[in-house]
Amino acid sequence: MAENTDTATLTIKGKTYELPMHSPTGGPDVIDIRKLYGQADVFTYDPGFTSTAACDSTITFIDGDKGELLHRGYPIDQLASKSHYLEVCYLLLYGELPSAEQLEEFECLVTNHTMIHEQMHNFFRGFRRDAHPMATMVGVVGAMSAFYHDSTDINDAHQREVASIRLIAKMPTIAAMAYKYSVGQPFVYPRNDLDYAANFLHMCFSVPAEQYNVNPILSRAMDRIFTLHADHEQNASTSTVRLASSSGANPFACIAAGIACLWGPAHGGANQACLEMLKEIGTPDRIPEFIARAKDKNDSYRLMGFGHRVYKNFDPRATVMKESADEVLDLLGVENNPILQVAKELEKQALADPYFAEKKLFPNVDFYSGIILEAMGFPTSMFTPIFALARTVGWISQWKEQLADPQLKIGRPRQLYLGEMARDYVDIEKR
Repeated sequence: MAENTDTATLTIKGKTYELPMHSPTGGPDVIDIRKLYGQADVFTYDPGFTSTAACDSTITFIDGDKGELLHRGYPIDQLASKSHYLEVCYLLLYGELPSAEQLEEFECLVTNHTMIHEQMHNFFRGFRRDAHPMATMVGVVGAMSAFYHDSTDINDAHQREVASIRLIAKMPTIAAMAYKYSVGQPFVYPRNDLDYAANFLHMCFSVPAEQYNVNPILSRAMDRIFTLHADHEQNASTSTVRLASSSGANPFACIAAGIACLWGPAHGGANQACLEMLKEIGTPDRIPEFIARAKDKNDSYRLMGFGHRVYKNFDPRATVMKESADEVLDLLGVENNPILQVAKELEKQALADPYFAEKKLFPNVDFYSGIILEAMGFPTSMFTPIFALARTVGWISQWKEQLADPQLKIGRPRQLYLGEMARDYVDIEKR
């Protein structure tokens, strides 16, 4: 952590405290308040931790004002255009882009761990057939600790490494099996002759009765979805993984906790919400009505998939995702899909409207990823599981980084207590 010669001066009830400051390689300086409670007997109050740095990290950097997303210093648009998901996984896990030899070894390692323990199939069959795939994934990923005892010791570097590879390798298999179970089709085993994204599509859409060939355009689009969702700094699910990890929980429990947090519609469900909006609009001729509502200050309605909480200018992931969306729609067409017809026309009208340009409400990554997944044939219930699959490497990278931090402490947020103070118990007959 870089020191700063500046200090922050805080005056509380007439007494002054000097707080050290730290300068990051990117982003605003940080005031170190770790000793404030001990010195001044006060807490800081920051609901949602939106102004609090809970850790230091070298993995991902976001500048929302500039529309910048860097993984280990590499811009996301370059990685999504020139690289592929497993290479980005290596970068996130180990800090540097791999050599050709290192990448081949890493890809082989992941490929050879894609199968899950055969007895885990029984877990899927224990769920109701109409269970949400995310519910299935939370349960099955958490249950991995019951099957892979040789990779649950977080104090063993080798076991941490094995757990990391297993999670990255097996998550597509688990997600595909959750999907197959939800639609009543037989499970499809992974194939070692296919790349990561193509293997996932094959496990989702092939059936034993006939040959299924993965289209390379669809495989590339899926790989980009994985890449663009691989990590996103200290978001809610990543913070959940870190908080669970701080207690010493095993890696499978930590990632299951991250999946559970991602399930929230305010976090991982944005692309699903976008598709539901497109269904609500229904037909292209109704688009002006909904745009007018979004522009009306007296109407709470807003267009899903436009703008971003973090990116105040534009979402750097959206540019690359739009390219994939255009390629997929050119391949599959939109003529027979009213949702995709609405999506294409909404994008066109919104981008041409000065209001959206002035407010910087451009289509974000969720808008385009939802379009792609819909075109591929995925139901909206699978959107968040695919997000979880992609984000697993980010969670693991953050988990590994935290465990290596000598400053690691169990997470323990404080509170502003506004309840009753001590009072005597009243017997029930006197209440």
